[in-house]
Amino acid sequence: MTSPLPARAAGKRALVTGAAGGLGAASARMLARHGAKVFLTDIDAQSVAAVAAQINQECGGTVAWSATQDVRDEATWERTLADAAKAMGGLSVLVNNAGIGSLGGVERIELKEWHRVMGVNLDSIMLGCKHAMPYLRDAQPASIVNISSLAAFKIDPDYTAYNTSKAAVAALTKSVAMDCTRQKIDVRCNSIHPAFIRTGIVQPFFDKLGEEEATSKLVRGIPMHRLGEPDDVAYAVLYLASDESRYVTAAELVIDGGARAV
Repeated sequence: MTSPLPARAAGKRALVTGAAGGLGAASARMLARHGAKVFLTDIDAQSVAAVAAQINQECGGTVAWSATQDVRDEATWERTLADAAKAMGGLSVLVNNAGIGSLGGVERIELKEWHRVMGVNLDSIMLGCKHAMPYLRDAQPASIVNISSLAAFKIDPDYTAYNTSKAAVAALTKSVAMDCTRQKIDVRCNSIHPAFIRTGIVQPFFDKLGEEEATSKLVRGIPMHRLGEPDDVAYAVLYLASDESRYVTAAELVIDGGARAV
């Protein structure tokens, strides 16, 4: 008989954005497996509801809920947070995972596209932190985990908006963390910076080049010579959400197979 997982997130109540698939779904599953209640949101209502249902089936009870959310909309944030706190009996963890990619150098990118990327990748995190703070303050010790990217540090000129948004997430994370310390509240805020992970974001490369060739190109600058897996990031989310990281705030946790070092 397989031993149950240790309840590293027991008692935690987490809202995870962008949870219809990829890193969001993996993070929600990981938190639930380790004892947390999870409230999943995504613009894709059907898919995020399916993930929540799968989590409940795996856990043998109602530990997951879902809602449709456009993370760019402030009123929706306020409503979603209220619904999450009501469903779970409070909120102690916010995982800002929703994000999009974008291609275009500074001379080619349209202002409309720039605003779209900043809205999803950056404005949403500010709104989440702002409106979650009263709930987190009431649930100390609490944690905010912002999913950024290695692209915050390793710049590709063809990804102008994406690089900028992810670098801004790192700065915003530190600002929120220092604001919490100034207020003397036990709400930590950290960012995670993955390299290429085997999620839907790499699927277009697989479709275009085939999985073997695409993987070879994607891992060219990664010393470990492989793509990351969703759980590589989900375990980091679990650590930062749990009380194991009570002395960690304003940190940048890089999960990149060594790519930042070269």
